[in-house]
Amino acid sequence: MAKRVRVMRMSVEQPLWRALTGYRVLTMLYAMGLFVSQYDTYDRPRIAVVYYVVLFVWTLATLPRVQNAAACTKRFLAADLSVALVGIVLTPLAVNEHHIQTGGPTLPSIWTAGSVLAFAIKGGWRWAAFASTPVAVANLIERGTWARDTVHNVILVWVASIAIGYVVEVARASERTLARALEIEAATRERERLARDIHDSVLQVLAMVQRRGAVLGGEAAELGRMAGEQEVALRTLVSGGLLPVSRISEDEAEGAVVRAVDEPEDSSGPVDLRALLAPYASAKVNLAEPGAPVPLPPASARELAAAVGAALDNVHRHAGEDARAWILVEDEPDEVIVTVRDDGPGIPEGRLAQAEGEGRLGVALSIRGRLREIGGSAELISVPGQGTEVELKVPKVSRGKAGTR
Repeated sequence: MAKRVRVMRMSVEQPLWRALTGYRVLTMLYAMGLFVSQYDTYDRPRIAVVYYVVLFVWTLATLPRVQNAAACTKRFLAADLSVALVGIVLTPLAVNEHHIQTGGPTLPSIWTAGSVLAFAIKGGWRWAAFASTPVAVANLIERGTWARDTVHNVILVWVASIAIGYVVEVARASERTLARALEIEAATRERERLARDIHDSVLQVLAMVQRRGAVLGGEAAELGRMAGEQEVALRTLVSGGLLPVSRISEDEAEGAVVRAVDEPEDSSGPVDLRALLAPYASAKVNLAEPGAPVPLPPASARELAAAVGAALDNVHRHAGEDARAWILVEDEPDEVIVTVRDDGPGIPEGRLAQAEGEGRLGVALSIRGRLREIGGSAELISVPGQGTEVELKVPKVSRGKAGTR
């Protein structure tokens, strides 16, 4: 069955566009409110009325333009900034001298900052600096002098817009870094999944061919040698290049047991774990399970059964053909515990770390990796001369990514 992967794109700047949309509407209403409250200071109010009608229509008509970066084109930004600049320059024609000398607001008032912020969100701090410059010149022309409050307002708009533009650039860079990290994580997980599948099938078959070829001799020995080289090359590939290709491990070629587990066709609901573990029972493998079904999510049940199979493969390969194994299934209220125990010679201390460093990732990927994917855990206890015990714990409600795919 093909898997459907849902990809969600994040946009750290989208909230800024929504905030800018609200800012433009509110500041347009604020500018018109100032005009009404200071009507007496206007010598030619008709000029202001005409401008505010244009500003009102322009602001509402261009709301779709400030919804996202794609809609906010360079042509729109230039036209929007022109509306603000015209309003600033028209202010001396509409108000009296006292209004200007006392530092009264321009016709667009703080609506002008919205035009500059659009530049900042669209193109970063350089665009913001570019848009702030004509606004500063227009304010100085409107005032007619280098008054302290005018210079203060100009610098404030300049610094604020550049700072916001810089923040937007940093946010975009962080978003790209996060997207790349998520891609690497997804690729790593897929690589681990493929490595587990390869370890459970192809690598074990190649190891068996190498062993049997060495026993038969002749042309079969040459075929076994080539199979061994391919095993090492493939193992190096899935383990990230931990081994040189020319190195062939003898103890990995001692043989393997490849076992197929029949899975229920209907995987839409919970799966009885006992049905997946039943094929593992044999004359040398004793299976002890509850009398009632052990339901698990399909993905969790399959991964747990595969981990049990990997543990049994390790028993047959490293404990010998005569080794016996026991599988104990415990159905707890919140989790399922499966214990695989054998009567082999055990694992020498430090052997697992050495094997993982050499690229033999059976325990790391086929057992621990599978359990980690479904939110479970695997604990291995081995005492030399007293066998090995692997305890696998899986929550009944999958917390791993494999259970949600």
